[in-house]
Amino acid sequence: MQTLKVRIQEVFDEPACEKNQGKSGKERKKGCSTQLSPGAAAGGCAFDGAKIALQPIVDVAHLVHGPIACEGNSWDNRHSLSSGPDIYRTGFTTDISELDVVYGGEKRLYKAIREIIQKYDPPAVFVYQTCVTALIGDDIEVVCKAASKAFDKPVIPVNAPGFAGVKNLGNKLGGEALLDYVIGTEEPDYVTPYDINIIGDYNLSGELWQVKPLLDAMGVRILSCICGDARYREVAYSHRAKAAMMVCSKAMINVARKMDERYNIPFFEGSFYGIADTSDSLRQIAQLLVRQGAPDGILARTEALIAAEEARAWARLEPFKARLKGRRVLLITGGVKSWSVVAALQEVGIEIVGTSVKKSTKEDKARIKEIMGDEAHMIENMTPREMYTMLSEARAEIMLSGGRSQFVALKAKMPWLDINQERHHGYAGYEGMVKLVEEIDKALHNPVWQQVRAPAPWNEAEQGN
Repeated sequence: MQTLKVRIQEVFDEPACEKNQGKSGKERKKGCSTQLSPGAAAGGCAFDGAKIALQPIVDVAHLVHGPIACEGNSWDNRHSLSSGPDIYRTGFTTDISELDVVYGGEKRLYKAIREIIQKYDPPAVFVYQTCVTALIGDDIEVVCKAASKAFDKPVIPVNAPGFAGVKNLGNKLGGEALLDYVIGTEEPDYVTPYDINIIGDYNLSGELWQVKPLLDAMGVRILSCICGDARYREVAYSHRAKAAMMVCSKAMINVARKMDERYNIPFFEGSFYGIADTSDSLRQIAQLLVRQGAPDGILARTEALIAAEEARAWARLEPFKARLKGRRVLLITGGVKSWSVVAALQEVGIEIVGTSVKKSTKEDKARIKEIMGDEAHMIENMTPREMYTMLSEARAEIMLSGGRSQFVALKAKMPWLDINQERHHGYAGYEGMVKLVEEIDKALHNPVWQQVRAPAPWNEAEQGN
């Protein structure tokens, strides 16, 4: 197999990434970001990205070869839900010690794989390399190959140590592991002209389940979701799909591109956030399947479904329009949500005062500009102090972001809503759009904000004296 350095360079030189291909040869060789320092890569590192991308394969055991802190940092950091198996929620680690650093941890890894297979008998074991074990030279590929042969069970090495780069690189390295060891290794029981793959959706808070009924109504079968609520065997036979939709803004574009090249599975990038984007994605799925040979009756079914679902969604959103029209929102997120959520909120009259683009691609930024008309609302890197100022001066009335910045909004005594992966509600599809608007309305009109902004009773007493 390729060395890690060669594999990273191959991922950096991604032909399907327009931003990357616009660089000079020297810039492409340098990659998308500076490599992280070993020991200083906690969170947001390549290992974290690989684990995020692959852990939603819910029936396999995910074994972290490294210190227990690496598993503690990455375990259950996404609300990727399962409709069945829950072994993916069990944290497995070799928990290497100082002696393992001196003598090597390969024997310890082999024993851990054996113990997992004997106790849990999963369809496969995924082994994740970390900074420490990569630095001491443990060859997880050799160990996994030996264990797979000895136990007659797929043991998949995921060579993405944290110091290799940032989280987005780890997503791609996780995808490379699937391409090298999993995809194409099994065959489905049957195929249909309406089989698709969804790539880059992790079923956060059950969002895949909000979309699946729509595809069922169209007559479309999700052959494999890579990797939300996925089963190992589904991913292994995903090469038999007729078309694919890429959801997560380039995180696994290498998987989509290589499956197109190897298995003739064309793909497009779409979003299930917002009414218009959901309808557009459903249309593109139907059109792509027809181009791949599916009967064109699916086009009429899709249009009938869209008309019915849009009418139903707008009827449910109507009561919120007057209450939310002109309300100002600050959106601190990244990737596909930086533009798709903007479009979704504008549909009900909410004004976006700013949306972060720190984690967004060139294509994401172009879509924001197309939706909002200019670049004035795009925020490259907003500090907590700037967020606080914007909220405390009421230039924004609510902030939608991840959990890390919630305390900025709370300190400013302004409403906050979780829009990132830790959220407890799914916002995909027509149902998800209604839910998102409901949650924003509840947050904005919660009477607690009037109470926390009022002067404290002891301050009122001092003013009276």
